[in-house]
Amino acid sequence: MRSTFTGTAGAYRLTLLAGAACALALPSMASAQDAEPEVGSEESSNVIIVTASKREQTLQETPISVSVTSGDVLEQAQIRDVLDLQTVTPSLRVSQLQSASATTFIIRGFGNGDNNFGIEPSVGVFIDGVFRSRSAAALSDLNMIQRIEVLNGPQSTLFGKNASAGVISVVTKEPQYEFGGLAEVSYGNYNALVVRGEVTGPIAENVAFSLDGSYNRRDGYAEIVNLDNDVSNRNRWSARGQLLIEPTADLKIRMIADYGKIDEDCCLVSTLVAGPTAPAIFGVGGALDTNFFSYNTFLSQVPRNTVDNYGGSIQADWSTGALTFTSITAYRELKNFLDQDVDFTSADVVTETRDQEVQTFTQELRVSSDFEGPINFLLGGFYFDESIQQDSALTTGADARTFFALLTGNPLTFNGVEAGLGLPQGSIFSAGPLTAEQYAMDNTAWSVFGTLDFEPVDGLIFTAGFNYTDDKKDFALAQQSFDELSNTNLVDAFITGATLQNPGIPDVFTRAQFQALPSAVQQGLLAVATNPCTPTSEAGTCNALLGLTPFQFQPPFLTIPNAVEPGQTRDDKFTYLLRAAYQVSNEINIYASYATGFKASSVNLSRDSRPAFGDFIPGPGRSSFAAPASPVTNAGLGVANLGTGSRFAGPENAEVYELGLKAQWDGFGFNLALFDQTIKGFQSFLFTGTGFQLNNAGQQSVRGFELDATIRPSDNLVFTFAATHLDPTFDDFTASPVGNLTGFRPGGIPAWSLATSATHTLEIGSNKLITRVDYAHESNVDINNGLPTFNGLVTARRDPRIFQRETNLVNASTIFQLENGLEVGLWARNLLDDQFIITVFDGVAQAGTVSGYPNQPRTYGGLVRYKF
Repeated sequence: MRSTFTGTAGAYRLTLLAGAACALALPSMASAQDAEPEVGSEESSNVIIVTASKREQTLQETPISVSVTSGDVLEQAQIRDVLDLQTVTPSLRVSQLQSASATTFIIRGFGNGDNNFGIEPSVGVFIDGVFRSRSAAALSDLNMIQRIEVLNGPQSTLFGKNASAGVISVVTKEPQYEFGGLAEVSYGNYNALVVRGEVTGPIAENVAFSLDGSYNRRDGYAEIVNLDNDVSNRNRWSARGQLLIEPTADLKIRMIADYGKIDEDCCLVSTLVAGPTAPAIFGVGGALDTNFFSYNTFLSQVPRNTVDNYGGSIQADWSTGALTFTSITAYRELKNFLDQDVDFTSADVVTETRDQEVQTFTQELRVSSDFEGPINFLLGGFYFDESIQQDSALTTGADARTFFALLTGNPLTFNGVEAGLGLPQGSIFSAGPLTAEQYAMDNTAWSVFGTLDFEPVDGLIFTAGFNYTDDKKDFALAQQSFDELSNTNLVDAFITGATLQNPGIPDVFTRAQFQALPSAVQQGLLAVATNPCTPTSEAGTCNALLGLTPFQFQPPFLTIPNAVEPGQTRDDKFTYLLRAAYQVSNEINIYASYATGFKASSVNLSRDSRPAFGDFIPGPGRSSFAAPASPVTNAGLGVANLGTGSRFAGPENAEVYELGLKAQWDGFGFNLALFDQTIKGFQSFLFTGTGFQLNNAGQQSVRGFELDATIRPSDNLVFTFAATHLDPTFDDFTASPVGNLTGFRPGGIPAWSLATSATHTLEIGSNKLITRVDYAHESNVDINNGLPTFNGLVTARRDPRIFQRETNLVNASTIFQLENGLEVGLWARNLLDDQFIITVFDGVAQAGTVSGYPNQPRTYGGLVRYKF
């Protein structure tokens, strides 16, 4: 006889590559929600139902470290989107950076993929079982939510794609056969207006529907002073429709279609340090504000970001005897457009546009058993097919030429260079296109996975799970670079000029001509051509052009695929799970597990993509003439000023050891997880001041624990407390943008993250007054390990100029619920107006300047809600 503590084999999800039509022909079981009441809210009890293991179980029974936020808590705490979710989930960190769509999810200190569509996030986001492959596709307001589960650590044997760091699983409410719904209007400071509603009910005896939508508009909390325009506003809406069809007791079909739209001016960038380039900004009439928390900024244009995110899914469940078949078929499209000033000053220096589109199809099918005997299983598969298209461009502004000329110390520098190189006067940094870029990537992946549970005695379950994934990416990148200076190699130009002036040396215009010179002549020319001039240099002993090298921001681009680089990645990996779980008593459960995880290669879909060293070997000063033999050079593919870097980062491989204890008594419960987690080849994507560097960190590990507890001293009072302690280390990271970080603590990962709350319900006759206060804290931490330009290479001693962050957020709400369904409330987020730096980066093309993102200031308001 099976115990009430079920293993996760029957709880995992299985996918075979069957199509939706086939899936709909298969009947399925009704969910446990139909058989038992929803108890996911703190107000109903301290028992929480979750599906982290792909089967509805109590949180106590689930042998996974998981944090759960119920729909009631989302309403009470006024958590509108995933950005606010981190205030109640200490293992999760969410950062929104330069645009509304540039959002990073981090669990236990691991996460990436915010600013490059070629990099899939290490934290997988699933909404109603459907994988959202880019963070921009998961930013809609949280409406009609049943619960959100945050699964900590690798989850590759449960979820089919990119869960090497963890999973955020959003579960919406199913349609109900009883008519009901709600309507809500909220108004707050910054003219914040939120309108949302939902309605559900029967269409026929076995068919139910639901509709929900939200509209969220708010003025920006920051001001572009010179343009008299606010920034960091809110302007988004979403809508979703669902059908639930249950033609028989064994078959359930759930159809969902949704659309979300974001059209915002985002986001505020402030200046922390005005570097030595600031006088040049002022010299062209520009301005900047170094009062970081003034929420004032100066820009040459309003930053615009639009996101269209829509799609649909069909889930079919059929049960026959002890077997359950489930299929989820989904298709989604994501369109992201941004147009913004990327020098972040009011000087018109450079702007960027991106136009991105993602089309994604997923299909999964699982079959799981629920036998009476000691063995149960799950077997399935997952199919993923995605295409990405991106057109980007940089545009040189009207102030760029004067600004860069002032940085040289001579406003006529470029005129002299143009005359010397035979370029048209006024061509260097002329206003107009700087680059035009075209990127594309197709990704197909499939996986098979399974779990086997063995329960030799009641309460003791041994679980073994596996996942085999095959991932293929084909990508193409092309770019046109229009700046004449960047199209000229200054070493080669000097050599050409020197040979033209020396009748004893043959004229050199090509690499072949240079290589044909006697070795001694080559070395003599290179010695002078690569020697920068100083105030004491003698004429003919140095190359005065080398002083212009820092201004060659966008050199020509080597198109890929080409004869040397195929423009593809091919990855496959077998991962597995071993776990023992034991129900000590009705109140206490323990487990121990070892799991591995996998994330396939990520592609650098940006202008910073470069061939790997070995495929190409640049000459001194990136000289093409003196470039050693390499496949790229030998194939005649070299372009001026070509450097090396990476086209892609290899796979991430994760492993975690975990011990867990879950206990639940009347009025008190807690969950504790101890873990030792490692990711080999963590895909690091960091800004260097003029571009982004993508490479693999050799190994990053973290040890720590997660604790959450609920105390209910009375029916009217609930306390929660959650804590995460992290002790991370770069075990091996020799090629970071700031040097060898091996042995260092990774920046941005606080040692302590706390989240605590108190909820009190005062009954006034048949009415209720519900008051909630919550507090979120992150201990003081270095935001990063230094900035490549501002801090330079790391040393054994910590640089005191590294910026730090500590957060102390207090949120509060009070809601008066009348018996007739009407609710009136007040709410505040960041009630004490705590100020902290989200992150910092080197000023774009402004050496010594540091820019960053300040947090959102205090917001507050009132609401009226009616439930029926």
